[in-house]
Amino acid sequence: KKLLGPDASGWPLAKLLELGDIIGVSGQLGKTRTDEITVWVDNLRLLSKCLCQPPEKFHGLSDIDLRYRQRYVDLWANPEVMERFKNRSAIIRTIREFLQARGFREVETPMMQSVAGGAAAKPFVTHHNALDLDLFLRIAPELFLKRLLVGGMEKVFEINRNFRNEGLSREHNPEFTMLELYQAYADYNVMMDLTEEIICLLVEKYCSSKQVQFRDITVDYTRPWRRARYAELLKEYSGCEIDDIPAIRAKARELGLDEAGMDEEVVINGVFEATVEDNLINPTFVFDYPAALCPLTRRKKDDPKYAERFELYIAGMELANAYTELNDPAVQEENFQIQLRGQDESMATMDEDFITALKYGMPPAGGLGIGIDRLIMVLTGATSIRDVVL
Repeated sequence: KKLLGPDASGWPLAKLLELGDIIGVSGQLGKTRTDEITVWVDNLRLLSKCLCQPPEKFHGLSDIDLRYRQRYVDLWANPEVMERFKNRSAIIRTIREFLQARGFREVETPMMQSVAGGAAAKPFVTHHNALDLDLFLRIAPELFLKRLLVGGMEKVFEINRNFRNEGLSREHNPEFTMLELYQAYADYNVMMDLTEEIICLLVEKYCSSKQVQFRDITVDYTRPWRRARYAELLKEYSGCEIDDIPAIRAKARELGLDEAGMDEEVVINGVFEATVEDNLINPTFVFDYPAALCPLTRRKKDDPKYAERFELYIAGMELANAYTELNDPAVQEENFQIQLRGQDESMATMDEDFITALKYGMPPAGGLGIGIDRLIMVLTGATSIRDVVL
């Protein structure tokens, strides 16, 4: 009380302060008897008054729905939440530094596009009033980044938002952050090595050990990571050979999948997702996908039924997707036509300008996409994707 001025004029204000108020103080720096650093206040000002009832001091904000709706309260009421988002920022910064040190150039590509392409997903639609033109929020930056390869940029990356008008789950959010990169004169094997190197660097820098707890499992990031062919894993976990379509359709019915009328590759992938994915706990590269599932990917020369593509699974979730990119305009146009005629509802029109770009010549290249939100989840132990987005 004595330190609040000779007339103790600040004391009435001090008695009115409540949890959540923002104050400014000046005074003498010292330590308490328990050696805690303290300011002995001789001047106090109220900078901002908290007019809403803050969460209870010792238990924080625990209501899940309220935490997501009022993230501004969640951040200061729950210190672990603030720490997670500080780590998110640092992790993204480390990824940028890693890629820039290896000669990758960061770029920004359009968020609104006249053709929804680059992924098999339903887009959000908006309207440009001045042009009287429907546009799509991008589902992926892939086709625009590949145009930059045509233009002569040999190593490019983008960290930005994608938008997909689809379902919600612990692993899915309609808008999400994606790292997508392309490297000329590389292939999917180079992308595998690059992916493993990036994530292992992040584990080393931001996790206490190579064994990281996530939900109720422990993920071991010790190198080298497992690499397994799609067909081998399908056989291992479903018991079906990839060429035995009757057996795969029977397995699909057993799993409760409505396979009637589905294309073969869709049924195969449905069985794969239902039987294999949950078993891939430690980092696993699944490679050589059926070519029919990969319209933007180069086929294997020694077995054209399969494409030079991999997906990285960690804790039963897909975290990364990569290709040896298709750069033949005739084959690319044929693949787009097949999509238009097939069951891919997301493929409403063909990006003819992308075909034109390929005709100017795109160098052979490897491409990689990593879901930043899911990556943050497994590195920080967040149980839901909502826990890592502001």
